[in-house]
Amino acid sequence: MAETPDILVERAGALGRIRLNRPKALNSLTFEMVQHIQAALTRFEDDPAVGALLITGEGERGLCAGGDIRALYDNRDKALDFGPTFFRTEYRMNAHIAEYKKPYIALMDGITMGGGVGVSAHGSVRIVTERTRMAMPETGIGFFPDVGGTWLLAHAPGEVGTFMGLTGDGFGGADAIYAGFADHFVPSEKLPAMLDALTTLPVSATLADIRALVQDFAQNVIPPMTAHRAEIDAAFAHDSVEEIVSALKASGSEFAQKTLAVMAQKSPTSMKVTLRLLRLARADKSLKDALEREFAAVHTVLASDEFYEGVRAAVVDKDRNPKWRPATLEEVDAALVDSYFQNSPDKLF
Repeated sequence: MAETPDILVERAGALGRIRLNRPKALNSLTFEMVQHIQAALTRFEDDPAVGALLITGEGERGLCAGGDIRALYDNRDKALDFGPTFFRTEYRMNAHIAEYKKPYIALMDGITMGGGVGVSAHGSVRIVTERTRMAMPETGIGFFPDVGGTWLLAHAPGEVGTFMGLTGDGFGGADAIYAGFADHFVPSEKLPAMLDALTTLPVSATLADIRALVQDFAQNVIPPMTAHRAEIDAAFAHDSVEEIVSALKASGSEFAQKTLAVMAQKSPTSMKVTLRLLRLARADKSLKDALEREFAAVHTVLASDEFYEGVRAAVVDKDRNPKWRPATLEEVDAALVDSYFQNSPDKLF
C-alpha cells in the first residue's frame, strides 16, 4: 500500500511508530488512514527488529478526535455501501490492537474521542496527561459508542460507564484511568524524555519492562469522578433511560441537574440504544462480541435520518440544534430500539 501524508510510519530503534498526521482535522480518521494503520500494525507485528509499537497524534491538540463523520454524511446517498466498509475495516483494526502480539503503546495526550479511543484504549500501555480530554460523545450525533466503546464502558467500575455512554460527557486523564480507559498519568513536560527512553529499549523488552519504564515518569492522580460515584451508581443502575432520568430528578443535586441538562440535548433514540448495548456488553466474553453487535447496529444507523441530522447540527451547519425524531424518550418505542439489534447482512469475524 502506498504511503500517505496523513499517516507517518517509521521505526526509532526497536520501536515502531504510527503518527496520525492530520492535525488541522484533529487527526480524525479517514477510511484511507484506517487502512494504513492496519497495514502498519501488520508490518510491525511481523518485523523481528521491532519490539513494540507506539501511536501518537501530530499537532498540539490531541491524538484523534474520532472518525471522519463528515465523509459519512457526504456519502449518504451510498451509505449502505461506503459505511459498512468503513466500519468493518475500523472495527477489525480495533480488534487487532486488542490482540496485538507486541506491546502496543498509545499516547492519549490532548483530545482523544470516539475513533481516537478505538486506536488507543484497546492497547496494552495507555498513557494520559493533564491535557487529555476523552469522551465517547456519540449520543450527541444520533449514534452510539462504538469502536468497542460499549465493551470498555460496560466494564468500567459501577455505573461510571453507563454515565459516560449516555451523557457523552468529556473526562480527563485521571478519570480515564479510573474508568479503565488508560493506565499511566505522565505530565506532558516529561513526555519528550519518556519517548526518548522508549526508543532506547532493546527489541527483547517485555511488556513489564515497558510498563516499568513508563511508570518511572508517571505520577498518581485523584480522579474527580469519585466525588460523584455514589450518585452515579444510584441513578444509572436502572435499565431504562426513563428511570435514570427520574432518579436524577428525584436527587435534585447540582450534579444531577447538570447531568439532566446534558442528557436533554442527546438523541433519545441513541440513549436507549446505547443503554441496551451497554447492558448486553456486560455479558460478552470478549471485545469481538461487542464489536460484532456494534457492527450490526451500524446498519440501522446508516439507514436512518437520526445520525445525519446529528452530524448536520454538529459538523455541517454547526447550529448545535438537532431536530431529533422521535423527540422524546417516551416516543421511542421498543420496535425502534429493536431494529438496531437485528442481525447484520455480514459478519466481522
